[in-house]
Amino acid sequence: MRTATARLTLHLRTRPRRWLSSSATSVGTKTPLPEEALNQKAKSPFYFDTGYALFAKRPSRPFPPPFLSPPSGSFSDPLSTHNRSRDRRQWVYGEMIRGITNGDDAVLVGENFIGANDGVGAWATREKGHAALWSRLILHFWALEAERDASVTSVAAESSEPNPVQYLQRAFEQTKKATNEWNGTTTACAALLHYNAKDPSGGPLLYVTNLGDSQCLVMRPSDEAIVYKTTEQWHWFDCPRQLGTNSPDTPEVNAVMDKVEIQENDVVLAMSDGVVDNLWEHEVLENVLDSIRKWEAGEGGEAKGDRTGGAGGGMLFVAEELVKAARKIAEDPYAESPFMERAIEEGLAMEGGKMDDISVVAALCKRRKG
Repeated sequence: MRTATARLTLHLRTRPRRWLSSSATSVGTKTPLPEEALNQKAKSPFYFDTGYALFAKRPSRPFPPPFLSPPSGSFSDPLSTHNRSRDRRQWVYGEMIRGITNGDDAVLVGENFIGANDGVGAWATREKGHAALWSRLILHFWALEAERDASVTSVAAESSEPNPVQYLQRAFEQTKKATNEWNGTTTACAALLHYNAKDPSGGPLLYVTNLGDSQCLVMRPSDEAIVYKTTEQWHWFDCPRQLGTNSPDTPEVNAVMDKVEIQENDVVLAMSDGVVDNLWEHEVLENVLDSIRKWEAGEGGEAKGDRTGGAGGGMLFVAEELVKAARKIAEDPYAESPFMERAIEEGLAMEGGKMDDISVVAALCKRRKG
């Protein structure tokens, strides 16, 4: 479990090496999904138009066996299976691991489920420490549990509704079994887009689940306002609630789930603390609104259809611009930041941003046509 002293020490050690952090931001619209996934053809009348952007403060540890299929060492393999024998994707229990790793963070981006988990980087100093494995597997199993629930993969009957906390609890238990000797901890934050079958108007309903200090925000660009945000959970300063090795926290006891009635064209963000430790809430709002305006004006790349409200690919631009803004503060030793402010309140002498993995998933709620 990370402590204030350990995290602050790691933070200060990275400062002289900030010039090494020149890797490009990684972006995309959706994370890979196997063809056999149950939610490939969701029946909900609503979906997420998505984009994500990632910046890692340092490369992730390679996934260890059996989570990575090594290249074949034999030239006797039949040619028809040779390509498969060189598969470098991550697998667990015969299934491709959903999501993408970003340093010690992990994100998962789909049409009705988005998430951002923050693995605790201090585990990198341990021989069997692998925070990235924990953050990624938690998201993978969490999404699988949601896929397998009929109340998510179809328009739910009035008597049925999702239970994301139970999904997370089962994901946590499966991750503990799968990781076995590999240690780590991670925060967990995800939003599940669902259909409000009990409402005659049938509006979109968001199930947001959080444990720790990653964050989910819901913005209403038409009102230029934030209509919902998760509350950070801490044991003490810089030690958030987390799932994994030696942590007392569990989803059933500590996770908080909120049902949020949202509207079409609302923007949902799932972010690791690399954003919220470097940008204040009003800065995040202003950055997203500015990005949407630029997108509507024709900036930010080619659109796939209508650009109104950030549709047609604009969420990728929104996510990338937000990561750039957070990274700018993180790399500035003289900037003011929320993390600096909290540290000073705790009596710790520091200034500037906090270098960390920065993960952003941006999702625009849209109604299906037809």
